[in-house]
Amino acid sequence: MPGKKYKGVVGKVDRLKRYPLEEALDLLPQVKFSKWDETVDVAVRLGVDPKQGDQMVRGATALPNGLGKKVRVVVFAKGEKQKEAQAAGADEVGAEDLIAKIEGGWMEFDNTIATPDMMGVVSRLGKVLGPRGLMPNPKLGTVTFDVAKAVEAVKAGQVEYKVDKAGNVHAPVGKVSFGKEKLKQNILALMESIIRAKPATSKGIYLRSVTLSSTMSPGIKLDPVHLGAEAS
Repeated sequence: MPGKKYKGVVGKVDRLKRYPLEEALDLLPQVKFSKWDETVDVAVRLGVDPKQGDQMVRGATALPNGLGKKVRVVVFAKGEKQKEAQAAGADEVGAEDLIAKIEGGWMEFDNTIATPDMMGVVSRLGKVLGPRGLMPNPKLGTVTFDVAKAVEAVKAGQVEYKVDKAGNVHAPVGKVSFGKEKLKQNILALMESIIRAKPATSKGIYLRSVTLSSTMSPGIKLDPVHLGAEAS
C-alpha cells in the first residue's frame, strides 16, 4: 500500500495528461518527498515485438551531464591494452586472473569492457554477467581495442538500454539535484538515441508512452512530440 507521503504528492500529477518535457521537469521536484537525492529514470513503452529478432532495440549513449555517480569499470585485456585501460581510469584490469576473481564471486563493478581477443575466455562468465546485463557487447562499444576511449565514455556517464520482453526500455538520466536544464539535456540525448534505434520493421506508433519519475515519486507521462518524436 502507498504510504502517507506518497499519497500526499500523487494528486499533483494529472494521470490523463501528457506533459511537455519542461513542465514535467518543473513538476518533478514537487512530487519528490524523500530527503535523499533520488535517481531520475525514464521508462519508454515501444511499439515493437521483442520476440522478433529484427525488432530488438538496444544501444548506448553518452549523457551530456553524466549520471551523478561514480561508475566502476573493469577491463578484460592483455599487455599494452591493460596499461591503456589503467591510464584511462579503469578500476580493475586483468585477463584470466580477473576472470577467475569474478568466478570466485567478486562483483564490485558496474560496467565491463573487453578487447576482442579476450572474448573467447570472457564467455566463461556469460552465466554470471549475462543476467545482470554486464556482458561486454560490440554493439554497445564495450568490445573494442580502443579501451581508453571506451573507459572514458563509460566513466563520463554513458548509459546502456535494452528493450525487455514486454517492450519497455528503462534508463537512468541523472539525479533530481541536477536541476531542470541538465536533466532536460540528458533526457533528450537518451530519447534521440532510442528514436535512432527504431527498427526498420517496426510499424505504427514507435513511442507508445514515455514516463518520467524519480526513485520514490509517482510517474509523470511525457508528450512524445516534445521529445523530437513527431514522426514516430
